[in-house]
Amino acid sequence: HVQLVESGGGSVQAGGSLRLSCLLTAIMSKHKCMGWFRQAPGAEREGVATISTGSGSTYYADSVKGRFTISQDNAANTVYLQMNSLKPEDTAMYYCAARTGSCGGYALVPSNYNYWGQGTQVTVS
Repeated sequence: HVQLVESGGGSVQAGGSLRLSCLLTAIMSKHKCMGWFRQAPGAEREGVATISTGSGSTYYADSVKGRFTISQDNAANTVYLQMNSLKPEDTAMYYCAARTGSCGGYALVPSNYNYWGQGTQVTVS
């Protein structure tokens, strides 16, 4: 049973930083795609950053390039999202997601992922 457990959300002032963590509690293929998505009230869920755990290739939304960094600790089965220079428009519920196979095309499209965490709230004021 695949579970994704997020942590690290919270409230921060603009310009601040947060680090989100996503623990994968089940064994999946070494070659999988994991990442972060977010959804603000009244908005659609959007891709933020994803990583192919086999190759380490990363994918970012234009809105977060240069500010957010996704990384992984394979031994700990954990993916991280370091968020710097946070802006009020980054406020959203952040979800961790996973699927088998490398990220490749459509890496930031939510419908391509079949495993989801419960979400962690990030509020930037």
